[in-house]
Amino acid sequence: MEPKRSQIGAHYTSKDDILTLLEPVLMAPLRREWEVVKAKCDKLWSEIQESVRKKAGKGASRQTKARKEHDKLLQDFGHRLAEVTVLDPACGSGNFLYVAINLLLDLERQVISYGSQHGVSWFPLVRPNHLYGIEINPYAYQLAQIVIWIGYLQWMHHNGFNPPRDPVLEPIENIQHKDAILDLSDPTKPTEPNWPVSEFIFGNPPFLGSKKLRENLGEDYTTALLQVYEQRVQGTADLCAYRFEMARQMIADGRCKRAGLLATQTIRGTASRKTLARIKDSGDMFFAISDRDWILDGAAVHVSMVGFDSGDEQLKTLDGLPVQDVHINLKSGVDVTTARKLRVNAGKAFMGDTKGGSFHLEDVEALKLLPKPNPHGRPNSDVVVPWANAADIAGEARDIWIIDFGLKTTQKQAAMYEAPFEFLREHVYPERQKNRREAYRKRWWLHVEARPGMRTALMGLARFFVTTITSKHRLFSWMQSPTLPDHKLIAFAFEDDYSFGVLHSRIHRVWTHGDGSQVRDKESGFTYIPTTNFMTFPFPEATTGQQSAIAHAANELDTLRANWLNPPEWTRQEILEFPGSVSGPWRRYVHDPDGPGVGTVRYPRIVPKDEECAKRLQKRTLTNLYNERPTWLDLAHKKLDAAVFAAYGWKPEMSDEEILAGLLALNLERAEKQDYS
Repeated sequence: MEPKRSQIGAHYTSKDDILTLLEPVLMAPLRREWEVVKAKCDKLWSEIQESVRKKAGKGASRQTKARKEHDKLLQDFGHRLAEVTVLDPACGSGNFLYVAINLLLDLERQVISYGSQHGVSWFPLVRPNHLYGIEINPYAYQLAQIVIWIGYLQWMHHNGFNPPRDPVLEPIENIQHKDAILDLSDPTKPTEPNWPVSEFIFGNPPFLGSKKLRENLGEDYTTALLQVYEQRVQGTADLCAYRFEMARQMIADGRCKRAGLLATQTIRGTASRKTLARIKDSGDMFFAISDRDWILDGAAVHVSMVGFDSGDEQLKTLDGLPVQDVHINLKSGVDVTTARKLRVNAGKAFMGDTKGGSFHLEDVEALKLLPKPNPHGRPNSDVVVPWANAADIAGEARDIWIIDFGLKTTQKQAAMYEAPFEFLREHVYPERQKNRREAYRKRWWLHVEARPGMRTALMGLARFFVTTITSKHRLFSWMQSPTLPDHKLIAFAFEDDYSFGVLHSRIHRVWTHGDGSQVRDKESGFTYIPTTNFMTFPFPEATTGQQSAIAHAANELDTLRANWLNPPEWTRQEILEFPGSVSGPWRRYVHDPDGPGVGTVRYPRIVPKDEECAKRLQKRTLTNLYNERPTWLDLAHKKLDAAVFAAYGWKPEMSDEEILAGLLALNLERAEKQDYS
C-alpha cells in the first residue's frame, strides 16, 4: 500500500506560502522583462501617435517602422510567456503548478490588455503543457494533471475568454510519475533521475530528517541515496537537501535559470547548510525567508524559503528586506560562517554519551543495586554513576543513575558485575536486538556512542560544565564527576570559573546565535554545535587580573543561582554510602580503602528537607529563573559581561553586529597565525 504523503514528509502548502516563493523566483524577472518591453512600447507608441497626427491618417501608422516594431515587441513577449517552462520536482496534487499557471496567465492578461488598447490582440497563449512536475505518489500524480487543467479552464472562464464548451482534458505528459531524487530502474546501479529542462524550478520538497530516512524510506533505499549523493550532500542532511542539490546542478549545467524551494529550518544548520554552500560556490542565493510560520498536520512549525540562481540576480532580499548578501545560515551582515576552527579550542567541547537503550536507573533502583556484592570482589559503583540529560539541567534534577560499562568491556567482564548486568539483560538486550546495526546488537551491554574523546578529556576533573544542545536561554551549569552527561548535553572539559564565565557572557551568546541553528521560532531557542559555536570562538587574551575578575563574577553568578535553585531553608545535605574503589569513577569520594583498594564512598548531595519543600523546589528550575529574570540575576550577568568586555578591550554598549564583527576579525587573525605556527 502506498504510504501517506506525510509519512515521507510531503505536505500541503498554502497559497500564501506558494505566492511568497513564486513572486520573487518566477514572477519578478518576468515582470521586469514586461516593464522593459512596456517602456519600449510606450516610447514607440508616442512616435506612432506623432506620425498619425502628422499624416492625419489612421491607417498610415500601421505602415511605419515604429508600428511594426511596437507590435512585434508585444507579440514576442506574448510568445515569451507562452514558452516559460516550470518544474515542481515534488508536485503532489499540483498546488504550486496551479498557482504558477494562474500567475503566468494574469501577467499575460496584462499584456493582452495593454495590446488591445494599442491595436494588438491575441488569445492567451500560456497553456498547461509547459508545466512540468515529478511525483512518486500515483494518486497525487493523477490528481495533479486534473488540478492544473481545472485551474487553466477556470481562469479562462473568469477572465472572459471562452474555453471549449466541452473541453477534453488532454494528458499532461510533462507530469512524470517517478522518484525525483533516485533512479532505481537498475537496482544494482542507482543513479540520479533526469529532470526535464526548465527555466524555473520551485516547490515544497518532503520534510524528513536524516534520522528518519531509514525508518520511512527503507534500509536499501537510504543506502543507495547516500551512495549516489555521497560527494555532494552531507549524510546527516534533511531529505529536502537532495532536491536543493539537484536544482543547483540543473542551474550549474545551464538546464535551469532560477530555483526556489521550501525547507525545514535545518537547511541552514550545520549538515544541510553544506548544500547551500555548494549553491554559493556555483551560483548565489538572491532570496530567503529565514523563519516562517507553517502548519504541519495541524501543528505550528517553522520553515525557510530559498531562491537561487547562477549568480545573475543582483537584487537580493532576506526576510523581505534588501541586503547585500544572503549567507548560508540565511543571515546577512557579518558572515560568521567564514570563521575557522581554532586549534587552541580543540579537545574541550564534546557531545555527551548516547546510551541507546534503557541503561538508566531510578534513584531507588540504583541505591538497591550499589551495595550488592559481585563474584570478583569489585563494587557495582565501578559501573553505576549519576546521569543527567537536558531535562535535568533546564528543569528539575531527578537523581537518575546509569549503568555504564565504558568503552571496551567484554561481555565476560561485564557479567562479573552480576546485578547491573542482569538488569541490562532484562531491559536493554531485547531493545538492542531490534537495532539495525549489527555492532549495536552484538555489544548490547555497551552504550552505542560512548564518546571516548569526552571521557578522556573529563578524566581527572573534579567538575566540568555543560550546556543543553537546544535551549531558549543559553545556560551553562556545573556538573560534579563522575556524573555522565547525555548526548543532549555538550560537555566542556574545564573546571575553572574563568572559562565558565567567558562562555556564559553575552559575547559568547551573540557568537552562538550569529552562527546558531534556530530550532523552530526564536522563542524555542537555538542549537549549540561545538564545531561551529565553540571551536571557532576566540577567547579574550586576558591579563591575570582580568581573568580573576571574570572568575569572581562567574562564581558569584553560580552561587546566587545555586542558592535560588536549592535554598538552604528548603534543603539539607545527604551523604550516600556504598562500596567504591580507588581505581573506579568514585575514587575521590572513597574512604578507608582496604588492600585491594575497595572502601566506602561517601557521596554528598542536596535533597529536599521534606515533601512540602520538594513541591516548592519543583518550580525552582533554571528555565523558570531565566524566564522571570529577577533584578539580582540581571545585575549578576551585567557584572560578568562587563568583566568579559573589559578583557576584550571592548565597550559593553557594543551592538550584536559589532560584537560579531570583532569576534570574526579575531578568529581570522588567530587562524592565520596558527597556519604559520
